[in-house]
Amino acid sequence: MIKAVILGTGSCLPKRTLANADLEHIVDTSDEWIASRTGIRFRRIAGAGEQNYQLAAKAGRRALAITGIDPEELDLIIVATISPHMIMPSTACFVQAELGAVNAFAYDINAACAGFTYGLDLASNYIQNRPEMKVLVIGSETLSARVNWQDRNTCVLFGDGAGAAVLTGSSGDSGIFGSNLHSDGRLWHLLSMESPESFNPDLRLENWQGAFIQMNGSDIFKHAVRLMEDSVVTLLRRHNLTINDVGLMIPHQANIRILNNLKERLGISEDRLFINLDKYGNTSAASIPIALDEAHRQGRFVRGDIILLCTFGGGLTWGSLLMRW
Repeated sequence: MIKAVILGTGSCLPKRTLANADLEHIVDTSDEWIASRTGIRFRRIAGAGEQNYQLAAKAGRRALAITGIDPEELDLIIVATISPHMIMPSTACFVQAELGAVNAFAYDINAACAGFTYGLDLASNYIQNRPEMKVLVIGSETLSARVNWQDRNTCVLFGDGAGAAVLTGSSGDSGIFGSNLHSDGRLWHLLSMESPESFNPDLRLENWQGAFIQMNGSDIFKHAVRLMEDSVVTLLRRHNLTINDVGLMIPHQANIRILNNLKERLGISEDRLFINLDKYGNTSAASIPIALDEAHRQGRFVRGDIILLCTFGGGLTWGSLLMRW
């Protein structure tokens, strides 16, 4: 059976680091308050020359460098983002131009923090149909442009960055072999970001507050832990596996309390759970690919290991994915 395998990973983080102590001069908060409630100590903030597509392209280029594949060989570029460079064209088209991937078609997807996992599932389905395809999947965000810097409940959480993976088909044991993805649009109001104000007065939203992230943190916490646990348990059972079969779990890096609760519910040991939340904060769709690239380069898994991704984001969107490295 043909499966989509990851040939290489890459990531790109902005140069500027914003520490919790720096936020004390911006909003009513403290290092202790942020760290104790979120686990975050630093986040990266994009500057000049670090637009979303530029971070994405650099991450993609680094992933391609591992594989030896030239950009011209790519067939498809998928960029998962909720902070696109423009509404139109897609960030993926900007990445295509930046890389010189002239033979690829390109588009964005918006599944919030679940975007990269959704993107891997899409790539897997394309590749099962056309095993020779070479697909670049990127999660990239510049959330510093999409937060209200006067709202301490959200502005302390988010950071910027990009991560990428290059995939193609293989008939061996390695590759993506299962996914369990979900959405519930009825709960959109728990985590959302409004569009720029409409130029059509009849389509303007009532009580429009601005095009920035708005979140009900306590409700998100409850849903995130329960729904990610359900997704993971169902997926493992579907493939006759237990959490003990997983070599490394890479969850969406949202909040340390969510991750600790999920760890306890699933019964996975700390040494098999990858966390880099303290360094980068919540980078939404870029969270899992940045962590995947770091884990890869640190040698946290070897050929044959089972890797479990699990995620949760606005939409609501959530899910899990299994691959054998």
